Amino acid sequence: MVTKKIPSQKSAAPVHTRFSGAEREKHIAQEAVRFFAEVGFGGDTRELAKRLGVTQSLLYKYFPSKEALINRVFEEVYLGRWNPFWESVVRDRSIPLQERLTRHYIEYAKAALTRDWVRIFMFSGLRGEDINRRYLDILRERILVPIAIELRHEFGLPSVEEIPLKSNEIELVWSINARVFYFGQRQWIFDVPVEDDLDDLIQMTIEHFMAGARVVLPGLLGINAATKGRARPATKGKR
Repeated sequence: MVTKKIPSQKSAAPVHTRFSGAEREKHIAQEAVRFFAEVGFGGDTRELAKRLGVTQSLLYKYFPSKEALINRVFEEVYLGRWNPFWESVVRDRSIPLQERLTRHYIEYAKAALTRDWVRIFMFSGLRGEDINRRYLDILRERILVPIAIELRHEFGLPSVEEIPLKSNEIELVWSINARVFYFGQRQWIFDVPVEDDLDDLIQMTIEHFMAGARVVLPGLLGINAATKGRARPATKGKR
C-alpha cells in the first residue's frame, strides 16, 4: 500500500478557492488570527498575503490598513467568542455562588485558554496595542464587577448602595482570572502543559478563592470583628 505524504502546514502551497466578497473577508480575518498568534503583531502583511495566496493589494481591499485588520482580529477572537452564559450564570442566585463561579470559569476557559486567544493577548500587550485594554474593560464591567457584588450578597455584607464598590474588591476578583489565565500561559507561552484535569484545577481555584474571600472581604469594607456579626447572614438556594 502506498501512503500519500501529506505536506505540513508551512510547506503546503496555498489553495486557491473562489469566495464571495463576504467569504473572502472572513477567510482573511481567520487566517490573520492564526498568523498573528504565531508571529505577533510585528508580522508583515506581505507574509500574511503570501500565506493566503493573494496579493497584498487584495488584502488591503478588504482591510485598508494593518490597524483595521488588527481590529477585526479583536472582533473575531474576543467579541466573537464571548459567551452570554458567562454573564448569566454569575448573576443566577438560585445557585450557590461557589458553584456559579466554578461553572463560569470552566466555560470561560474553553475560549480563553486556546492558543490564539492567549498568544494574541500576550503579543498585544507587548506591542502596546489596545486589544488588551478594550477586552479587559469589557471583562471588568460584565464579569468582575458582578462577581464582586455577588460576593457581598453571598457573605451577607452591605450592598453597593450602602457602601460603594471599592477598587480593591475588583482586585480580589482579578486574582481568579489571573490564576485561570496562567494555565493558558503555561501551555501556549512557556510550553509547560497542565498535567492535571483543568476542570478539577478550576474547581480547586474557586474553593481556595471563596475560603480566602470570606475572611478578607469584610476587612476590605472596614467591617471589624465586632460589627461583622451584625452583617446580614448569607442565604442558600433560590433567592
